[in-house]
Amino acid sequence: PQFEGQTKTKLGNSEVVKITNRLFSEAFQRFLLENPQVARKIVEKGILASKARIAAKRAREVTRKKSGLEISNLPGKLADCSSNDASQNELFIVEGDSAGGSAKSGRNREFQAILPIRGKILNVEKATMDKILANEEIRSLFTAMGTGFGADFDVSKARYQKLVIMTDADVDGAHIRTLLLTLIYRFMRPV
Repeated sequence: PQFEGQTKTKLGNSEVVKITNRLFSEAFQRFLLENPQVARKIVEKGILASKARIAAKRAREVTRKKSGLEISNLPGKLADCSSNDASQNELFIVEGDSAGGSAKSGRNREFQAILPIRGKILNVEKATMDKILANEEIRSLFTAMGTGFGADFDVSKARYQKLVIMTDADVDGAHIRTLLLTLIYRFMRPV
């Protein structure tokens, strides 16, 4: 057999590929018939992955339609900055409307924007893509940032250079920070 590339993870000659595929298919089919519980788990995983792909596709379509760069689509509770120079702009994510009011009064309106969020956001580590996209707080953050997310993430479209998380100095505040950092880590970085 001949292999492709440096890592040798793919067969290169087509006649060997056909033989290998046939032998594997027959053996795998036999295994699945003898182990129906394993077969059921594999099918369930496939269905779950398919639903996730469909939800992600829907999400990409929604974010394309609602580009964060279009001012009319920005979240209503976002107190945006006046500068269009993303390299200077900062987005402060604050815990609650009361903290948002205080932050708004103490900010530099030219380059500092404030986005208040209500309490704990959804834990994206455990949630399906449908639930993530149904969450208003998460959608507001994606829209405000303007970068897209997941496979469509593009840092060059960011409306802000810095993202500042300002939560209360208590256990709930620490939990909110962790949930936000998890969201950013999972969905707002190049894939």
